[in-house]
Amino acid sequence: MQMGSSISITIFPLGLLFLLSVFSSFCTTVCISEARNNTLRVGEELRKYKRARTLLKRLNKPSLKIIQSPDGDTIDCVPIHKQPAFDHPRLRGEKPLEPPKRPRGHVHARNISNNSNQDEITHIQQLWTVSGEACPDGTIPIRRTKEEDILRARSIKRFGRKPVAAGVRRDSISSGHEHAVGFVMGEQYYGAKASMNVWAPRVASQSEFSLSQIWVISGSFGNDLNTIEAGWQVSPQLYGDNLPRFFTYWTTDAYQATGCYNLLCSGFVQTNNRIAMGAAISPTSSYKGAQFDISLLIWKDPNHGNWWLEFGSGVLVGYWPSVLFSHLADHASMIQFGGEIVNTGSNGFHSETQMGSGHFAHEGFGKSAYFRNLEIVDWDNSLIPLTNLRVLADHPNCYDIQGGINTVWGNYFYFGGPGRNMKCP
Repeated sequence: MQMGSSISITIFPLGLLFLLSVFSSFCTTVCISEARNNTLRVGEELRKYKRARTLLKRLNKPSLKIIQSPDGDTIDCVPIHKQPAFDHPRLRGEKPLEPPKRPRGHVHARNISNNSNQDEITHIQQLWTVSGEACPDGTIPIRRTKEEDILRARSIKRFGRKPVAAGVRRDSISSGHEHAVGFVMGEQYYGAKASMNVWAPRVASQSEFSLSQIWVISGSFGNDLNTIEAGWQVSPQLYGDNLPRFFTYWTTDAYQATGCYNLLCSGFVQTNNRIAMGAAISPTSSYKGAQFDISLLIWKDPNHGNWWLEFGSGVLVGYWPSVLFSHLADHASMIQFGGEIVNTGSNGFHSETQMGSGHFAHEGFGKSAYFRNLEIVDWDNSLIPLTNLRVLADHPNCYDIQGGINTVWGNYFYFGGPGRNMKCP
């Protein structure tokens, strides 16, 4: 019995040692692998933060004055000759040009609805200006980019840019971008003008956005597509909130490597000290309530060839130099007005991101988003009403559009929708 007990006691530790040996070998392999993965992840995070800091240093220029906006934005008043535009190789050493002659026939948007029973349409302002603070003469206001803005982006390399092959309505939908637009094409265009009411549509996820804008387009829908764009958008990924913001965009190669939103790359030359690109605009339109809209004019200076932008009642924001473009160095071949959303969806369902007011076009004034007083600039720098306006919605059960014409609004259309609904599952 003693011998049996002795043998039993001896075997147990050997079995335990064997198990410990196997576990130790397994743990060594797994733990080393885990340690390596953790090291790689930490290294990648450090490199990401380093790239973000480098980009921040390039984007945020030294300022003469700092203004804090009630929505949390920081506005830097940057000397006009030190703005991002003049980092561009083809613009270095230049100074902002004097304002050009406005198109003939230009009148400021009329503050009146096409329905006398509704409230008058009222123009709006940017939130950073409500305190009465302003940037001094000789400077421009630039919304400061924060580290978290860059880190929210899918790619630091493409921060401030739209996805490749996205943004303009084509015959087929790409990258989940959906549109409801009015457009003209087939002639030579030298600008466009319209008023659009501003809403705060619900955007379902950080990777989606909703916007209302004007597109000035030239070139094919291949890699040589040139566009100039301006309007308002709600983009949680770009701005970190759900506020509607005034924005611009441009590209000369179909969104591949050139162009960006606002002043997030060199290109657009800002000349105004009262408008901040990417800053929130307020107030917004309300369902069955007051309507607030912005008027935008984009036109080509016949003397220097640059494309100028006017915001609201005669406020010149700045210009896109003609040297940035290939096809748009001459003229545009298509003008688009309307809405765009990104639909990433989930589990096979359409996104619930709203376009415009989130209501369909048939609901009309005070309920739907609209564009009114649509005009184009012709070859002799004259603003004229549109002819042959066509309207098109990619997914009319999700977002639709209805056009019309009258003596007050000229060419106009209503557009928008809720996204996912009974007819848009």
